Amino acid sequence: MKVVERATGALHPGQTATRKWPVVGEKAPPAEALDLRSWRLEIVGRVDHPLVLTYDEVLALPQERLVADIHCVTSWSHLGMRLDGTPLALLLERVGVKADARFVRFVAYSDRDHDTSLPLELARSDTWVIHGRDGEPLEPKHGGPLRTVTPSRYFYKSLKWLRTIELRVDDQLGYWERESAYHNNADPIPGDQRFTTGSVRPENLERFLEATDFRPYRGPRRVMIGVDLRGWTPRSREIGDLYLKACDLRDVDLSGADLRGANLSLCDLRGARLEAANLHGADLEGARFAGADLRGADLGDTALSAASFREPGYPDARVE
Repeated sequence: MKVVERATGALHPGQTATRKWPVVGEKAPPAEALDLRSWRLEIVGRVDHPLVLTYDEVLALPQERLVADIHCVTSWSHLGMRLDGTPLALLLERVGVKADARFVRFVAYSDRDHDTSLPLELARSDTWVIHGRDGEPLEPKHGGPLRTVTPSRYFYKSLKWLRTIELRVDDQLGYWERESAYHNNADPIPGDQRFTTGSVRPENLERFLEATDFRPYRGPRRVMIGVDLRGWTPRSREIGDLYLKACDLRDVDLSGADLRGANLSLCDLRGARLEAANLHGADLEGARFAGADLRGADLGDTALSAASFREPGYPDARVE
C-alpha cells in the first residue's frame, strides 16, 4: 500500500498532544449508516457523471495510507495518525467536475444531516475518504464505515459517516459553522481560526450578568463565545446547559452551582471557585483549571480532553 506522509509533528499554540483518539461530535450514527448491504455513497451536484458507490466498491478503489496530524478545535492533537482510504481527488476525476464548481459539501448519515464544506481546490488537494485506521476498519464512534479527513483544517471539517459529496457553485455553511459560530476556514495556523467572533453587545452582556433566570440562555443555539466574564458571581446557581465557549472565567464564583450539561470548552477557569459544583456531563475540553478549587465537585461523565489542571505561576487545581 502506498504511504502518503503529511504529518509534520508540529503542535500549534493552544494545542495539547494526545496518544488517544477522543470521541468528538455525535457519538453514534443512525442504523442505516451501519447497514453495509444498503449503504451508498453518492457524488452529485456540479459533476458530469453523478456516481453512486456501494461499500464494496469504495473498498475496491485504489488504497493508500495517510499519515497525518489531526488537530481538534477543543485543543487536542493526535500527531502521526495512520489512516487508510482514498484521496478525494481520485473520486473527483471519475465524476468530472464542471468548470463552475467552487465548493464541496459533505453530508453525513445522521439524524440532523450533519454537514460541512470546503473550497474545491482545498478539498481536491487535502481531503481523503477514510475507512480504516492501522489496517483495521474504522469504528462507528470515529466515523466508520466511511468518513472524510482534511488534515490541514480543524477536525470539525472532517465529517463522520459520509453519505453525500456534493459539488456546488456557492458555499453552504456546515452544521458547526451555523450552530456554534465555528470559523468557516478552520485553519489552525494563521490566527488560530476556531470561531468567527467573540463579540457580544454590551447591553446583552449586561442583561446576562444581571440575570436571575438563565433559561433563555440555555442550549447550543444560545452559545456565547470569547466573552470576558472574569470575577462573575451569578445570581442563580441554576446555570446548567449554558454554552460559554472560550470565555474568560478567571476567578468566577461558581461554588455549588448546577452546571450539568454545560459547555465550557476552551474556557479559562484559572482561580475559579467550583467547590461542590455539579458539572456532571459537562463539556470541559481544553479548559484551564490551574488554581481552581474543585473540591467536592461532581466531574462524572465530563469531557476533559486537553483540559489542564496545573500551569507555571499558579497553584495546582484542588480536586477531591
